[in-house]
Amino acid sequence: MTARGTAFKETMLGRVHLRDEDRDRPVRVDLVARAETVMLPHRTTQARLTGRVRIAGRADDAEAVGELEISPLARRRIRYRITFALEGRRLVLDGWKSISPARPLTSMTVLPFTLYEDGDRVGEGTLRFPLATGLLPFLASFRFPHQAAPAADLASRWDGTPGRTEVWYTTLTDPATGTGVWLHHEVVAPTDGSGAHAHGWVAVFPKDGPVEHARFRPVPWTGPPQGFLTEDVSALPGRLAGSAGSFTWELTETPQGAPVHTFPRWSWRRPWLPASQMLPAARCRYDGTIRYGAGELRLEGAVGASARIYGHGNARRWAWLHADLGGGDVLEIIAAVSMRRGLRRLPPLVFLRLLHDGRTWPRRAERTAVGLAGSSRFRADIGLPEWRVTGRAGRRRIRVTVTQPPERTLALTYTDPDGSAAVCRNSETADAVVSLEHWWGRWRQEAVWRLSGTAHAEVGDR
Repeated sequence: MTARGTAFKETMLGRVHLRDEDRDRPVRVDLVARAETVMLPHRTTQARLTGRVRIAGRADDAEAVGELEISPLARRRIRYRITFALEGRRLVLDGWKSISPARPLTSMTVLPFTLYEDGDRVGEGTLRFPLATGLLPFLASFRFPHQAAPAADLASRWDGTPGRTEVWYTTLTDPATGTGVWLHHEVVAPTDGSGAHAHGWVAVFPKDGPVEHARFRPVPWTGPPQGFLTEDVSALPGRLAGSAGSFTWELTETPQGAPVHTFPRWSWRRPWLPASQMLPAARCRYDGTIRYGAGELRLEGAVGASARIYGHGNARRWAWLHADLGGGDVLEIIAAVSMRRGLRRLPPLVFLRLLHDGRTWPRRAERTAVGLAGSSRFRADIGLPEWRVTGRAGRRRIRVTVTQPPERTLALTYTDPDGSAAVCRNSETADAVVSLEHWWGRWRQEAVWRLSGTAHAEVGDR
């Protein structure tokens, strides 16, 4: 089941007066708004905000988040609440445009605001929407994407056929400590028809310290309708909970963004390929607690995503990356060599999806795996501690370098439905450099992202 949402970008400029200074400073706010429903002027629409807040000489936070209430007729206001960092402090920008029929242009483009820190007023200012330079980009940015019901994508795909593997996995980064978390839930249906079983593991990757993990025991799979559920562990819409070894966890998951199909969309519903992978939401927010041994990790606004895999087993060799690039941008990569006869001798096929500035590139998932007119096939050089992906589609090309430091990498074994084994080497505190270029008579740099300890990555082989 799907419904349409609304997404758009907005830039505002202005000045702010901070209470600890005697002069005003220029301020710029670049926002991406995403609503779960189509925005209609006679209704009140709630949207999520991500973006960048810059105060000259004091703040430059590309990880700002917030909420937007759009109610031009019902409440005659458009209210913004944006949380951002200023020199290690967390401030909230709170303000609204008061819509007036007598002065529609001014009221729709002027945003008076107040800055708060822990409820105390610490500044005030005014932002303005620049009509001359901002109107056309603002109108061109509107998108009405399909929003899939998360429960539908989390429901089990397995139909009782032997020789299948199904996975629910979640990776996230705690913004307070830099700790990475990996929750892996898996169903294996052996090829001999002996009955499917569920198992998995939990792992914590401290920024400074050894990786700790625990497996949860295999149990017969009963196929609950909503997601992954056993006596001790659950991965259901909006909730992740369980216990394994010394670990216990209780997390809420709030989806942010539309689904991402890393493989062709049709492959998720029609399992003709060796495997397919997708994200029910491009990014999610996590809150809750993970306890393990003598440690406790309290999560508040942790950023990550849950993903799904359905297929015949693990690849012969593979690499995976999930990178939250900030400002709502996300990069997902899978590069793999299939186990199927005739495909196992090919170089790794790359499936890459970049969500940037509200758009997905390349437009079709197949384009990175097979060469099409006007583009060269994407290539992967898989190894450890460093692996790379490069490629071009249309007028853009990308270079990705991922580093998985050995001390921050965990090796675990998988068993396929046919009984064969594979080993994955996973790091939820990996480093990555992503360079995106655009062709305008020559290659020009469009964006560069550098992730230090916040990339989620894995390399596996036989």
